[in-house]
Amino acid sequence: MASTQELLVDSLRDILDAEKQAVKSYPRITKSASSQELKEILQQHLEVTKGQVARLEQIFEMMGERAKGKPCRAMQGLIEEAMEHVAQHERGPELDAVLIASAQKVEHYEIAAYGTARAMAKAVGQKNAANLLQETLKEEGEADKMLTKVALNVYREMLSSEGESEEGVDEEEQMAENGRGSRGRGTASKKKK
Repeated sequence: MASTQELLVDSLRDILDAEKQAVKSYPRITKSASSQELKEILQQHLEVTKGQVARLEQIFEMMGERAKGKPCRAMQGLIEEAMEHVAQHERGPELDAVLIASAQKVEHYEIAAYGTARAMAKAVGQKNAANLLQETLKEEGEADKMLTKVALNVYREMLSSEGESEEGVDEEEQMAENGRGSRGRGTASKKKK
């Protein structure tokens, strides 16, 4: 039976591989986006992600472990799904919308992975590792919020081109600004008249 320390190391190896996969995929995803705002956020997050890889390597060193990744099948699947969208959609707001959705799925996976690793690090007394993981967790949350903001702009553009109302998008933006995010909401909805 694995100890909590062993589970933590295993989890960190999975996260390390996931982040390295993300670093490799971001340039292609960024190139496929048409929204300049989306391109800038993806490029910024690529640089942040490189820093997160370095932070993970620092954690391994602090723990006296080798910084070696373990194949992360979850991230592989998320990236494959994003690449399918790139192949299936023409450049434009629709592709931007699905790229944002794909990027947010990645962020949510990473938020879950880092949150779990942080809890394990605290449990085994790795306070410095837990603090570094919290730093990354905060960055992932910020990236998710920025992607939501860009998504709302893309949805407005799509609705405008379709001649639809933007009321649901505006409500979603207010919820995001109030810190409630988009829980329980799927796509932007129109109010009934």
